[in-house]
Amino acid sequence: MYNGILNVYKEAGYTSHDVVAKLRGICRQKKIGHTGTLDPDAVGVLPVCFGSGTKLSDLLTDWDKEYIAVLRLGLSTDTQDISGQVLSKADEEALAKLDEEAVRENILHFLGGYEQTPPMYSALKVNGKKLYELARAGKEVERKPRPVTISELEILKMALPLVRFRVVCSKGTYIRTLCHDIGERLLVGGVMESLTRSRVGIFGIDGAMTLSQIERLRDEDKISDVIIKPDAVFGNLRAVTVEESGERLLRNGNRIPEAMFARFLPLKAGEEVRMYDAAGRFYGIYQYQDRERDAKPLKMFLSE
Repeated sequence: MYNGILNVYKEAGYTSHDVVAKLRGICRQKKIGHTGTLDPDAVGVLPVCFGSGTKLSDLLTDWDKEYIAVLRLGLSTDTQDISGQVLSKADEEALAKLDEEAVRENILHFLGGYEQTPPMYSALKVNGKKLYELARAGKEVERKPRPVTISELEILKMALPLVRFRVVCSKGTYIRTLCHDIGERLLVGGVMESLTRSRVGIFGIDGAMTLSQIERLRDEDKISDVIIKPDAVFGNLRAVTVEESGERLLRNGNRIPEAMFARFLPLKAGEEVRMYDAAGRFYGIYQYQDRERDAKPLKMFLSE
């Protein structure tokens, strides 16, 4: 069984669930989960967790994400992207009056925190029903705005009515809704024409692999060479090795007395560390307790 994360390049036409289903067949493994959905028409980075790596799903979902998007001004649709049903279209005169500097200023207005209303065509649930199911049934329900953060926003190319931009944002941000909101602010409407997710945390698009590439690696028995081990996600934490006398405690997920990793002291009170056995196997994330003079397990990834 594989344990870790694969950096998958999701191609257009697949849902995130489609990718997971296909990987279960390719890798012949059931315990697989993705780390945040991408719209079927969107492409790009989709980290997929395997085996014990599925314990990282919540953490990876919380990471900031980077996208390259194309905004088309002058149009509004029910899905807030180019594939939806057209609700309104700006006249040529209104579009002709758009000024590049004004467009730039209104786009950059969204840099920082703002309250974003989730779209009806989304997987969010209201009273147990997914919003997109209600939308397809012709129903619209009230959605509460949610705080999101746009930490980086860079205009890459402007050829009105099209604007290509790069955005780094927090969990829960809808880029098509951002496009819609920009269009509303400019009073001409706006939709997302295309979307590429270029990064999720430490996973970039340059290292992402298509399903066909992963299938070839399977045939060559090389998937283990490219799967990213869970401890790589915690590269910012100090690595600590437990002495052989403490390995039974480690295997059982028990607290580890500091005498069993004394050569790594001093540690700060409450400091989180990556805990390994003498053979270099990663067991989990522990937190140092200075009063108790030990380390307690926070999340275990390997036990025997």
